[in-house]
Amino acid sequence: MKKILTIAGSDCSGGAGIQADIKTITAHRMYAMSAITALTAQNTTGVFAIMEAEPEFVAQQLDSIFTDIRPDAVKIGMVSNGRIIEAIARKLIEYNADNIVVDPVMVSTSGSALLSEDARQSLITTLLPLGRVITPNIPEAEVLSKMKIHNEEDMVAAALIISREIGGAVLLKGGHSVSDANDLLLENGDTYWFKAERILTTNTHGTGCTLSSAIACNLADGMSLRESIKNAKEYLSGALAAGLDLGKGSGPVNHIYRLQV
Repeated sequence: MKKILTIAGSDCSGGAGIQADIKTITAHRMYAMSAITALTAQNTTGVFAIMEAEPEFVAQQLDSIFTDIRPDAVKIGMVSNGRIIEAIARKLIEYNADNIVVDPVMVSTSGSALLSEDARQSLITTLLPLGRVITPNIPEAEVLSKMKIHNEEDMVAAALIISREIGGAVLLKGGHSVSDANDLLLENGDTYWFKAERILTTNTHGTGCTLSSAIACNLADGMSLRESIKNAKEYLSGALAAGLDLGKGSGPVNHIYRLQV
């Protein structure tokens, strides 16, 4: 059985973060492990409080995992300060971690800030370069590229800027576009579009977490990056279309739709 490690924050309402990652990994019939960077008090309507873990404790979690059950892939989500980012990067380098997927979480689906201003540079210079692929959405890509994104040409330009900065592959997610959910992969200077129709639902809590975890699972299974993204998008589309309607705000997707009879 393939083993997947998620390094992220906990969502007490279960739709995003560690909880979404574990559900996604389990739905892929793989073994999930987690290193928690922060506890959050949140639900489908917003994030109300964040309690960060000590960087040394995050490092101890990673030591415990890598010295016993080595992951076949690593997904990184919410890391809210520079010291935690540096601790994670140090340990991933120390253990020569494989198949790292970094979701540069800066804001929640509800619009709540999840990354401090002083942590952004640490993220860009220390953690993002370790990723086999990073998966920013359009608002995150605008921050990383320092440019506004209005159309597909802008997406390509922003992805090129980010890729030059981090030296790796970029999956720029177009879900914040008005009319479609087309994603752009920039890998080794080549671009590839994943075309998809927008699924009409307001229940999108944790979609970024879910997609990046699914990509990590597929990479662990030996797929190419392009194939991993294609299959992950199909899984996410199914989870969105399954129509799980919970909470008073942006509800979660149905991570286990494939397992239901």
